[in-house]
Amino acid sequence: MFINRSKNKSGTTSVRVLQKRGRNNVLVKSFGSSRDMSEIERMVEQAQEFIRRQTGTYYNLFNQPPEQNLEDFIGKLSNSQISVDGPEVVFGRLFDHVGYDAIGGLFRPLVLSRLVAPGSKLKTVDYLWRYNGVSYDVNKIYRYLDKLCGRKGNADDIKSKIEQITFAHGARAMGGCIDVVFYDITTLYFEVAGEDDLRRTGYLKDGKFDCPQILLGLLVTREGLPISYEIFQGDLSEKKTFIPLLKRAQQKFADTWIRTTRTKATRTTADAGLLSRKNIDALVAAGYEYILGARLKNENANVKKKVLALNLSDGQVASIETDDGLRIVVSFTEKRQKKDAFNRTRGLLRLQAKVASGKITKKHINNRGYNKYLRIEGEANISIDLETFEKDAAWDGLKGYVTNATLPDEEVLANYHNLWFIERVFRMSKTDLQIRPMYHRLRNRIEGHICICFCVYVLQLEMERLLKAANSTITLEKARELVKTMYALTYTKSGHIKPSKTMLRMDPLQQELYQLVDEWVKSDLGNA
Repeated sequence: MFINRSKNKSGTTSVRVLQKRGRNNVLVKSFGSSRDMSEIERMVEQAQEFIRRQTGTYYNLFNQPPEQNLEDFIGKLSNSQISVDGPEVVFGRLFDHVGYDAIGGLFRPLVLSRLVAPGSKLKTVDYLWRYNGVSYDVNKIYRYLDKLCGRKGNADDIKSKIEQITFAHGARAMGGCIDVVFYDITTLYFEVAGEDDLRRTGYLKDGKFDCPQILLGLLVTREGLPISYEIFQGDLSEKKTFIPLLKRAQQKFADTWIRTTRTKATRTTADAGLLSRKNIDALVAAGYEYILGARLKNENANVKKKVLALNLSDGQVASIETDDGLRIVVSFTEKRQKKDAFNRTRGLLRLQAKVASGKITKKHINNRGYNKYLRIEGEANISIDLETFEKDAAWDGLKGYVTNATLPDEEVLANYHNLWFIERVFRMSKTDLQIRPMYHRLRNRIEGHICICFCVYVLQLEMERLLKAANSTITLEKARELVKTMYALTYTKSGHIKPSKTMLRMDPLQQELYQLVDEWVKSDLGNA
């Protein structure tokens, strides 16, 4: 068998494997055609690999004279015999440990490749071929994404199986008891024009106000272990996402949810953007304890008077009761005071510059952000309300939390501060995993893409858990880098036709990481 490159009338080059039979060359396998030289070379490598597999002509290390072994072996090595197996032997074992090995198809390569080489689906195809020697059609990946989240409620609903596995792992890691859940929501924008039933223009935290977006809500445990997530249309108010996600999570996990919430009331924690009387009433009706961020300056005059009368010093925490019987815990720190004062001053300076330039009009007069320091006099005279600016200084350093929990004030504060886990999740998903930009248009593919990123985060968090438990100096980012240079060699043993694969010698840090994962999955540490 041999490789044939032939020019086509269209200007493309076809790559085929032919075999001599008598006087004729017979087509064995076609590997496609392209105008791009890098793509042609990729197809040639595929053809070479095909011939080696068909003929069993992998280089035999053991049949050479001893003095020639090393030189001949190195000289005959090809790129196709070297693969990057680090993601599989390290994160792949965590993948199985969590339980994701129950999900077949393309799920495994899509998750592991995104973990170490996040990018578009075309880049994923290139990575899998270049570093793993496995060829995938990008259209096959798109069809898998359609299937991943496209059959909700059916027996073959893959996403539901993934969620059940993830929830079970989170409960197992928490010792079977989920007594606290944290919730937050973020926006994910699309760099395209036009809207549909999911991608809608709304308030965007990233400042891309002309871009359609979706909302991504996430539930995690007190240690940041993911429980569930939901996607909402982009123009939906954040306040309207909290209770629906919580109810859907209870419905999805049913008995498992009940078994793992052993305390009298599971405690939910969320930031001030989700604070509403309707949400509070719904949480109480469902038997939840709650800790929600409060907006102190939006409370009525009586409550604000009580807050300011506390006269807290640095690090102090106290609580008051509102007119309608709610408990508000208030904390004060000098560090937050300095930050609030700095932000107020910076906002004022920006407003003053805009007023001086004449860029401020009547439409900017509202109570949003630092625009509340604007005032209009007469028909068109816009100025800065310095009196309001100075009054706001009294609130610098103060932070409030609305709760029905019976916890001491200090513990309410400590529980709320664990929300940084979720904020960290969103930073990780948006940057490290490159969840954006998303060029998908179809809803199923958008949901499939986010599902893959969600599972990648689960594996990363599991890696962080084991590194922390082992007091290792290896960071998550370092672990991701280490696996990229853990190579395997494919070769043929003497007297064998079927090729074998072995890992090349690891450096000390790689060996440490490999052993830590091995000990983790074999012990009870990863299950408690």
